[in-house]
Amino acid sequence: MFKDLFQKKKYATVPSGSVHDDRPKREIPEGLMNKCPKCGSIQYHKELDKNLKVCTQCGYHLRLSARERIEMTLDEGRFFEYDADVVSADPLDFPEYKDKLEQQKAKSGLDEAVITGEGTIGGFPVVVAVMSFDFFTGSMGSATGEKITRAIETAMQKQYPLIIFSTSGGARMQESILSLMQMAKTSAALGKFHEAGGFYISVFTDPTMGGVSASFAMLGDIIIAEPGARVGFAGRLVIEQTIRQKLPEEFQTAEFNQKHGQIDLVVQRKDMKSTLAKLIDLHTVKGDVAHGE
Repeated sequence: MFKDLFQKKKYATVPSGSVHDDRPKREIPEGLMNKCPKCGSIQYHKELDKNLKVCTQCGYHLRLSARERIEMTLDEGRFFEYDADVVSADPLDFPEYKDKLEQQKAKSGLDEAVITGEGTIGGFPVVVAVMSFDFFTGSMGSATGEKITRAIETAMQKQYPLIIFSTSGGARMQESILSLMQMAKTSAALGKFHEAGGFYISVFTDPTMGGVSASFAMLGDIIIAEPGARVGFAGRLVIEQTIRQKLPEEFQTAEFNQKHGQIDLVVQRKDMKSTLAKLIDLHTVKGDVAHGE
């Protein structure tokens, strides 16, 4: 009797070549679903777009392209672009740099790591510069610095508030010292803008590192960041290996920087436009933008 209990049972099997094998496999169309980089949840692309590319499960703010940022920030997405013809060249004849620039243009749909121009936010005219991580990781080359500098000068001339959305991996190594010079160039332009009474809001998005964080991005009259945005100069691993200490888990996040006095506000993406409009309104006196101190 006990022997019968442990006898191998036979199960029915589906013969190979049956009708079930011929059923077409359902494939998920490319671009239909997105996986959150933080929590791993799967969400419909359309639902994610409705939520401004913020994960509905954990609140993680996914990266936006410059065009997407402009569309959701400026009134009705209306935007007059500046200096679209200012693009990166190859001043140092760096190996394969020209080919990589063409690859980046094709991949990102952009001609440079920043788009500059003007529009309105809450009815207030503004000059904006919006960086995109999609193009060469938002690295700052000569053209990037030139476009931002020209935007600053235009804001000063028109007496408009200036808003710069930053995201960058740092200076562009293929342009060497010419890239590093953009840190001083943009900072000097902002110095003149400040002296002229200009109002500048700097917005950090994920990630903002290297020379960008060490120059114009940190010079705002008011500094805002999106939740969880990584902000710093050197990368976490480089710092840990240099000081031979383990850094806090939240190190270099927007919240960590706010806690330590580097950032004024951490603002949800859904509240960014209204927050910018309120700040501009507070710094506007009789139709003119007041000094941002």
